[in-house]
Amino acid sequence: MSTVVLLLFTGVGLGAIYFLVASGLSLIYGLMHVLNFAHGVFLSLGAFLGFEVASRLGATTWTGFAASLLVGALAGALFAALTERLLVQRLYERHIEQVLVTVGLGLAAVALFDGIWGTDPRFITGPSWMGRTTAVLGANVPNDRFVAILVAGLVLLGMVLFLQRTRYGMIIQAGVENRAMVTALGIDVRTAFTLVFTIGGIAAGLGGVLASHYFGYVSPLLGQTLLIFAFIVTVIGGLGSLTGAAIASVLVALLQQFANYYLWGTGDLAVVVLLAVVLLTRPSGLMGRRA
Repeated sequence: MSTVVLLLFTGVGLGAIYFLVASGLSLIYGLMHVLNFAHGVFLSLGAFLGFEVASRLGATTWTGFAASLLVGALAGALFAALTERLLVQRLYERHIEQVLVTVGLGLAAVALFDGIWGTDPRFITGPSWMGRTTAVLGANVPNDRFVAILVAGLVLLGMVLFLQRTRYGMIIQAGVENRAMVTALGIDVRTAFTLVFTIGGIAAGLGGVLASHYFGYVSPLLGQTLLIFAFIVTVIGGLGSLTGAAIASVLVALLQQFANYYLWGTGDLAVVVLLAVVLLTRPSGLMGRRA
């Protein structure tokens, strides 16, 4: 029983990280139809800058951890906004060019991170409480899982409230439906779309900091590795559906954890099989709109 509980909490914690990465992907594609293969860069940059800030303020203090989250979110937001303004904004509805540009940006950024921080992983520590465990139904659950779940829940709530309750959220949704009409009303849709990228960057930056604590290290390839699972989550959940991304994130992470433990380390294979089943039976995803 304790093993199952531990796998459940570990899976949900990993799912929280997947959601923070996948939510930005889902939001950007679902609202703007942009394939952003550089999204993992936002995560890696947030993780590295968060690591640097925490190291200087005290990696084992809550002040250092809180500052790393803030800096990670800001770094992801700034890089995402610049990416949209300088590169992607010129390529709307040109999907081949989007793929080429964002893939190139991702490769160039990884090479830059290699040059600055080196290719070896940087092992990190956090506040002592996060390094300890809490007993839940006989299982000793690492406390950093609870932090990841809490942050992901707050991000999901914030995104939903932003899209449904704010003026810019309504502008974004209206711009997706009929960009020409919204522009004719004198509303700058470009600013709203940049904001979507910025929000995705914030979520990815937070995910980068939390992922570095979950795995215990940060490296230039961390973002690209998680990006693969984020794309899988986005497709399974349904492009553009935040609820679908949340459900699929937990589903994929739990499947991965249980298959790794009970099926001889076949977690990644099980996830790919699930992706194939969803694509064959429901191509629009679990919560996506049917064509």
